[in-house]
Amino acid sequence: MCETCGCDAAGAPRLTTLTAPDHDLGHDPAHDRAPAHDHGRDHDHGPAHAHVVPLGQRVLAHNDDLAGRNRAWLAERGVLALNMMSSPGSGKTTLLERTVADLGTSRPVSVIEGDQETLLDARRLAAAGARTVQVNTGSGCHLDAAMVAGALSALEPPDGSTVFIENVGNLVCPALFDLGERARVVLMSVTEGADKPLKYPHMFRGADVLLLNKIDLLPYVDFDVDACRDAARRVRPGLRLLPVSATRGDGLDTWYDWLADT
Repeated sequence: MCETCGCDAAGAPRLTTLTAPDHDLGHDPAHDRAPAHDHGRDHDHGPAHAHVVPLGQRVLAHNDDLAGRNRAWLAERGVLALNMMSSPGSGKTTLLERTVADLGTSRPVSVIEGDQETLLDARRLAAAGARTVQVNTGSGCHLDAAMVAGALSALEPPDGSTVFIENVGNLVCPALFDLGERARVVLMSVTEGADKPLKYPHMFRGADVLLLNKIDLLPYVDFDVDACRDAARRVRPGLRLLPVSATRGDGLDTWYDWLADT
């Protein structure tokens, strides 16, 4: 059991690699590029769409150590890793689809996709142009550093590329697990309450930027953007809030500028 939240972290998560159609990230197949970790796996980096391997048992007590190794491995290669977190339905996958399609031609982009079950989101992101690894956590409610180490080994992201880590939809436990990312992006939508940052302070306190999604729906919902910004800054003073619409494209240039500066 997970020592933090009681979810079933003892079972072996499933890892599936999806190759973006007609998209070559130019990865080096040499296995000495992978971050140091303790998982034994048999990799096949060919075009097959469903290569599933167990990640092995994780020891949560070593999570911070593994996250540090992930961070060092990524920094050595100039890879920007971003931990994307939100409640379910806030629009993380839609935002990433748009981001991959818009930026993938100028900078190699890959995705680690975390869900309890299915390949639904990973297939969407692969279709958008990103090499994608799906981590199915079973009854686990978050990704951890060991899962990300295994996913990075499968991805082998090119030097100077960007890796988006789409965490399991949950505003509680993902905030507590360092994955080795350079920055944390928290997404919420105008269909949620403006007081979310006050109700889930650990998530917002650790955020480097807050994306407020679905602003195209503002005329139809009762949501106070200023109140949301104030609530977020009460939890994390100075936190930058970027209003966006992943479906319509509003505000995405500001999001892309933030990525370029990170």
